[in-house]
Amino acid sequence: MPGREPGARSASVKDVAAAAGVSLGTVSNVLNRPDRVSPETRERVQRAMSDLGFVRNESARQLRAGTSRTLAYVMLDASNPFFTDVAAGIDTAAESVDLALVLCNSRNSAQRERSHLALLEQQRVQGVLITPVEPDSPALEELAQRGTPVVVVDRTRADQSFCSVAVDDVLGGRLAVEHLLDRGHTRVAYVGGPRHLGQVADRLRGARDAWSAAGRPEDALVEVETAALTVNEGREAGARLAGLPARRRPTAAFCANDLLALGLLQHAISSGVRVPEELAIVGYDDIDFAAAAAVPLTSVRQPRQLLGRTAAELVLDESANADHTHRQVLFTPELVARASTLG
Repeated sequence: MPGREPGARSASVKDVAAAAGVSLGTVSNVLNRPDRVSPETRERVQRAMSDLGFVRNESARQLRAGTSRTLAYVMLDASNPFFTDVAAGIDTAAESVDLALVLCNSRNSAQRERSHLALLEQQRVQGVLITPVEPDSPALEELAQRGTPVVVVDRTRADQSFCSVAVDDVLGGRLAVEHLLDRGHTRVAYVGGPRHLGQVADRLRGARDAWSAAGRPEDALVEVETAALTVNEGREAGARLAGLPARRRPTAAFCANDLLALGLLQHAISSGVRVPEELAIVGYDDIDFAAAAAVPLTSVRQPRQLLGRTAAELVLDESANADHTHRQVLFTPELVARASTLG
């Protein structure tokens, strides 16, 4: 049987039933409950679908069911490989239960985040995973109250009204600075911002804790705030550090993420600064580019794909089970030492 001509009406379930010589109910069973149909009949219906070029109207099915076959992840910054790795973990979990994943990028904008959430609610996604600009945003509470399961990723909330999956960033900051202290550094820079981001603030808190515990002078931990967590901002931070008087210039830097650390490393290499002899550098996240850098980067590792898979499992459990209990999962970071601090 020839396929449809371009521009022709899409084949309907009625057309398939007529071509296969079966009832509408049988076609519906083939689409939704194939185990109820004999193999011979199922094959005849599937052959008719193929011959007619039948494409299931998923929108209509979703309208009847009230939900779609999709999950959504609203990430903070799609240009950061950390978040795409988290998304890969979510996608693995979604694919295992035959769901599609929709990715949205807030670009660190609360307004864009709200717009994405409104659209996703209209699309009746089964659940929303989000790395929020502000984890205590009322928009998340309103979305959940209207029935959409929400899981906070790479952040924690002040209460336990949502599931969340994160890494202990205070501990991560402490591990980074303790490593630099162990390497003999007495003047260290913390490079990161904006400070309103929870991850940045927590990593700085951990750095300060380690510095204080070591009995170091407070002003010997030099804080360099950046406008964003990007390679370019890391290069800018490098220029600012290079402009400090020699007696105040840090011999090591802990960066709030690997992109900043890679930018700082680029500036150091282009300026003739030897890493780690003149400037040791620690990043955070341990993205793939960290180990592949011109000077392999010491970094605090987060289990990126595991974060995503765990978050997806939580949102799927909430979507399927009325007796779901919210959980706050906190993973432990690990410092991976490489040439940028070891020499």
